[in-house]
Amino acid sequence: MPRDIPVGNGSFLIAFDADYTIRDLYYPRVGKENQTLGYPSRFGVWTQEGFSWVNARDWRIALGYLNETLVTDVRASHERLGLQLVCNDAVDFEKNIYVRKVLVRNLRKYERGVRLFFHQDLSVMENEIGDTVFYDAKQNCLVHYKGPRYFLINCSAGDVWGVREYATGIKRLRGAEGTWRDAEDGILGGNPIAQGSVDSTIGIPLEIPPHGEAVVYYWIAAGRNYGEVDALNDILVHDKPQKIIDRTASYWRHWVNKEEFNFGNLPADVVGLFKRSLLVLMTQIDSGGAIIAANDSDIKQFAKDTYSYMWPRDGAMVSYALMKAGYTTTCGNFFNFCANTITPYNFCASVMVEDGFLLHKYNPDGSFGSSWHPWVKGDEIHVPIQEDETALILWAIWRYYDLYRRMDEIRPLYHSFVEKAADFLVSYRDEETGLPLPSYDLWEERRGILSFTAATVYGGLIAAANLSDIFYHTEKASLYRETAAKIKEAIDQYLYSEKHQRFLRMIYPKEGGPLIIKDENYEQDATIDASLYGMFAFGVYDPFDIKIQNTMKAIESALWVRTRIGGIARYENDGYQRIGNDGAIPGNPWIVCTMWLAQYYVSIAKSVEDLERVVNYLRWTVSRALPSGVLAEQINPYTGEPLSVSPLTWSHATVVQTVMDYLEKLQELHTCERCGRSIFHYDRAGRQLLKKHLPAHADAISDQEPIKYLDEAHFKKDGENITVNIDQGRCVGCGICVANANGVIDVVDDKAKIIAGKAADWDIKPGFEKCCPLEAITVKTA
Repeated sequence: MPRDIPVGNGSFLIAFDADYTIRDLYYPRVGKENQTLGYPSRFGVWTQEGFSWVNARDWRIALGYLNETLVTDVRASHERLGLQLVCNDAVDFEKNIYVRKVLVRNLRKYERGVRLFFHQDLSVMENEIGDTVFYDAKQNCLVHYKGPRYFLINCSAGDVWGVREYATGIKRLRGAEGTWRDAEDGILGGNPIAQGSVDSTIGIPLEIPPHGEAVVYYWIAAGRNYGEVDALNDILVHDKPQKIIDRTASYWRHWVNKEEFNFGNLPADVVGLFKRSLLVLMTQIDSGGAIIAANDSDIKQFAKDTYSYMWPRDGAMVSYALMKAGYTTTCGNFFNFCANTITPYNFCASVMVEDGFLLHKYNPDGSFGSSWHPWVKGDEIHVPIQEDETALILWAIWRYYDLYRRMDEIRPLYHSFVEKAADFLVSYRDEETGLPLPSYDLWEERRGILSFTAATVYGGLIAAANLSDIFYHTEKASLYRETAAKIKEAIDQYLYSEKHQRFLRMIYPKEGGPLIIKDENYEQDATIDASLYGMFAFGVYDPFDIKIQNTMKAIESALWVRTRIGGIARYENDGYQRIGNDGAIPGNPWIVCTMWLAQYYVSIAKSVEDLERVVNYLRWTVSRALPSGVLAEQINPYTGEPLSVSPLTWSHATVVQTVMDYLEKLQELHTCERCGRSIFHYDRAGRQLLKKHLPAHADAISDQEPIKYLDEAHFKKDGENITVNIDQGRCVGCGICVANANGVIDVVDDKAKIIAGKAADWDIKPGFEKCCPLEAITVKTA
């Protein structure tokens, strides 16, 4: 079940399922520890008409967020109970406090008694052994604790502060289901303490007038000792819970708009998904630097494991998307995290000592995560890695420097990471061909010499050479460039198939054969795989190269899901969580793979019209998002429902990257033919420049009346009826028309608009429409 509306702050993460039930509660790191183990912490309502736990079967529920924030906006209504709930959830952006506001509306025409119940099923430090929950009479609250983990639960309703009705007890032991069962008759037992495998429930009684409302606040404070959670509770009592919600909403609204992008002609729904993706990304990233793949514990049903790990590859691609969007702090933290995990690794003492590479995946604290890659195959010792994960960190570090030129941040990374990783990439190759030695693929399913991996190694070595130039390590720079050149030659020779007129997915040594790559010693895997996009994405080939064009055409043709849902699958006959086996479905569609195709079309666009295809792919992604804007890993090819984990961090990152690629291309395409400069600037600096040079026309309108703006104006001049229309889809807010409109046009929200109060007196000049370089303005006379 997807996690529709996660809220968090980098150390405290709350995730809900489609029933608006808290299912995952991570503290003190995002992804570690899950204090609920995925068990539900329920939310219920009692009235004289009956009792109901809030769920999508019995209630009409709409899960969303307040616009441009990480504060939820949840609506739930129950016809039989005659109630409507409006809920807002937030985790304070800097304090480890979770707050829920519940506005209860009585839909009946008589006064009613209503009781809300909040259930806490905590397994502190990720196990059910040795927990304690007690009623704290000093603060009138409940406290769950074990060792260095404390969770304080409290509430308020009107002028009543503190927990007055509660139950603590045993769960999942000797037939006891938990205290949530105690709530279903509307009365809690009041047991003040329980120890072992425990849970708790609090009740809040309300009296609501006919068609009236009541407001309740519920909160959880998380800390490492009692004093810490006690202090957090004092903040709520002093500042009031609503202030926590309001300040959190304000913070995230400012955060997501800090770059003040001009989104040009992108549709509003695409812009909305871009902003939502940025916000969702921040819920999945630990403040210590680890970028977590996903935090959806329901995936445990497949292998008793989760996606709550830092995969270096995912992290590199997420950090790249964030740096392009102007969010650099996360990138720096991530690079430092990686530099601290690349220490020399010794396996079997003297048998093998390797350094300079990153392993499969890591826990949020930097320790090595679980893995299914074996260290041996027969008598041969394997390096159990996905080599692209090491290479992509190098590539991302260079991209970061190239964008922001922050030498003081890059300098410490050179010897601690860049040099070690690049030296490993140089050494981990077949001496005869120059190709990387076999490692596991990005899908973590097969071992061989992969085109995607080879492309990332090339990109990583070029990045390392560029970084070595900065610090005048000339010999290293030469070595890395020469090695990259050899890898490209080997890609041409061994990984491009003249027979198929495209790249192979991989080659791999024949069973029992030597590792040296000769025609008789290796097998070819010609499966069409979406990851072949890496051959242009990491700089091995120009996107206009015929080899790339052939490969991307094959991807679009073979991997597009031919149902009404559409989207690009990972590769031919992909079996991972596959739905259906008919010929129209090469595999489930993935957001990531579909965005890769969109990024390719951005790279080869030569006109604004060429970019329309990219917009279509972005709008496809909008249509595949949950109503909250959350994106899953995969999509059901028949129903469009989310599959696998949700949200997937990488899915949201590819949307962010694709939008930024689009805006950069839009700026590149809008170039003045006379001076060669762009007439469209998507970034904040461009917007500020536009404001500086455009005249302010609003001051000429009376302050007593709001300014009315038009996309189309009708007026008379010299006896002729004139219609001026500004196509808002084509307009990018360059401001050129403003300078030629004698104060009748202004730029509003990055679009040219006609000031209604000035249109009637407009002394429009013949040929005025020609001032628009995008042909967004038409003038008709009659």
